Amino acid sequence: MDKSETPERAMYVCNCNGIREREVRAAIAAGASRPAQIFKACDSHAQCARCVCDMRKMLDEEREALRFAAE
Repeated sequence: MDKSETPERAMYVCNCNGIREREVRAAIAAGASRPAQIFKACDSHAQCARCVCDMRKMLDEEREALRFAAE
């Protein structure tokens, strides 16, 4: 694990595809605005879809952070 990486960032969001939180956040930073776009950026697709709620939460958090930054 990279020294700048917190244990939270190393957590898996999608166990089926092995997608970690940092990969989801990178996809969001690159412009993904829906879970389907996150899967595409990670070269995978939804399988059991348990992670979709977590991805949506992360998308909402990013939108909220951008909203506050714009103020």
